[in-house]
Parts: sequence; C-alpha cells; structure tokens
Amino acid sequence: MKDLQRVLLLPGWLNSDPEHWQSLWEQKFGYERVEQADWGWPRRGDWMARLDEVLLADARPAVLVAHSLGCQLVASWAEHSQLTGRVHGALLVAPPDTEAANMPSQLHNWRPIRRSRLPFPSIAVISSDDPFCSHVRGAQMSADWGSRLVEAGACGHLNTASKLGAWPVGQALLAGLRE
Repeated sequence: MKDLQRVLLLPGWLNSDPEHWQSLWEQKFGYERVEQADWGWPRRGDWMARLDEVLLADARPAVLVAHSLGCQLVASWAEHSQLTGRVHGALLVAPPDTEAANMPSQLHNWRPIRRSRLPFPSIAVISSDDPFCSHVRGAQMSADWGSRLVEAGACGHLNTASKLGAWPVGQALLAGLRE
C-alpha cells in the first residue's frame, strides 16, 4: 500500500529550514513539500485551499506529515474539505497553541483551534518543553483530534534547534501510518 501513497510535508509558520527533519526527509525520500504563497503571514483559508489544490492534482492517497502550524492546518482543513477521503493518515508533530497569549500577531487568524475528531488515523507527537505549546494543551488537542499520542520527552519544538537530524523515530511513526 505504501508504494501507492504519496507523502505530503506540511511545514509550519516560516517554512522548514534546510536542516529541519522535514527538509531532510524531502531530500532523502523525495516527499513533496506543500508550498504556501505566504509563509510569513499565513492565512488559514489560503493554506487550506492550497492543500485542496495539491490533493486534487494527484488522485493517489496521501499521508500528511505536519509540523507546528501545519498541524493546525490539518485540523482546520479536515473540518471543511470534501477531500478528506484522499488522506490515509497524518503525523502531527509539535502542534502549537495558537490561542496562547504569547503567539505572534501573524498567527491570530488561526484562532480558534479546530478540535473536531479527524476522519483518518493520526499520531500526534508532543514535547514536554515545547515553547509554543504546554504539554497539557498538546495532549488535549491530540485527544480532541482522536490522535494516538506520542510523548517525545524534552525535545523543544521538535525542529532544527532540537537537533533531531533526519529523526528516525519520526520515520518509524510515519512507516506505521503508511501500512
């Protein structure tokens, strides 16, 4: 089954830099990054429409691999899109709490957080010391979305600063979703 699927990488706010595990996966495995028109001032509706465009361009089932704001994209998109049947599963890594008081003003249009149960299998990976989401809020989002929760320990925002490299643990989680 996994040979018939495509893997779509959904970076967060400001995109994933070259040393980010998503970028390393793109280089190593040829996964497709969903590019956005504006990484600096992300509009939820625009990002949702872009995901629909990418899914419509290829009828193969997709597995979504989201980091940070990409997780909020998946939750918002799944509430509104007619294309959720094209998604085989989602790996949601370090969802940010966009309702927190310390969120940058560029992310205010990502409020409220969509909390509906996702219509496909998902795994949410959270860190105990993520500066953009408390452990309690991350666990609650995971539960609301119906995601299997994986606790990564003290790994910050699970990004380049976390020094994950190509993140073999994430690769294993993705392999399980693709079966």
